Amino acid sequence: MIVYPNAKINIGLKVLEKRKDGYHNLESHFIPLPWYDALEIIENKKPVKKKVQFTTTGLPIAGDPNTNLCLKAYRLLDLDFDLPPIKMHLHKEIPMGAGLGGGSSDGAFALKLLNDLFELNLNATALKKYAAQLGSDCPFFIQNKNSFVTGRGEKITNSLLDVSGMHIVVIYPSLHISTGEAYQNIQRTPIRHELKSLPTWTKKTWSKRIENDFEGYALERYPMLSSIKESLYQKGAIYAGMSGSGSAMFGLFETAPKLLPSWKKHIVFQAIL
Repeated sequence: MIVYPNAKINIGLKVLEKRKDGYHNLESHFIPLPWYDALEIIENKKPVKKKVQFTTTGLPIAGDPNTNLCLKAYRLLDLDFDLPPIKMHLHKEIPMGAGLGGGSSDGAFALKLLNDLFELNLNATALKKYAAQLGSDCPFFIQNKNSFVTGRGEKITNSLLDVSGMHIVVIYPSLHISTGEAYQNIQRTPIRHELKSLPTWTKKTWSKRIENDFEGYALERYPMLSSIKESLYQKGAIYAGMSGSGSAMFGLFETAPKLLPSWKKHIVFQAIL
């Protein structure tokens, strides 16, 4: 069986108080993005020493392969269901360290695929509980639709924010910003406009009202990101900003912009939402 885990963008991200469990409470609108990895899982019926044979292609994945969220998803379900051995292959197209949720999506889709493949009969609520054990962004990808996300990412409600038909340009300058680096340098600002009310705002106010608390440090530390954001506005973006903790920058447009030559040296994704 093959599934296609997709990316997401954050439209606005406010980081609130630190929790007793070490995480932070946050608020953000998560929007699915039609930018995909590919994940295949099949049962391995041959005698094996390891229950999981895991391979990857596409973009290189940094770090220890054993920490991959797809493998963690299998191990998590295996504890409760004693799953059969499998072969798992992940093809990466979504950049990592970009704030696009690619790794979280891979882990969540692995849970859903294993649930279907082995007929575990887990409903969405149960899958979200498993997903929350993988990472803060993972529960969103279980239902995978426009959502207003609070808590540490596990509290998800439907978002009325409608960006359908808008054109998006995502620019990833091959700059990895780790979540740890982002949180260590976060520059929180007072809440001036309640992000939950974003769906009621006119689009012409987005550039003045929407805030991402990770942007202050990232744009100061990496001037390239500030230049990309400025260029997106110069091309007519209604809103331009950083997704998640970065470093991908995106712009939302009413009509498709012509790509600037300076963008083409980066990884660029363009689509209609």
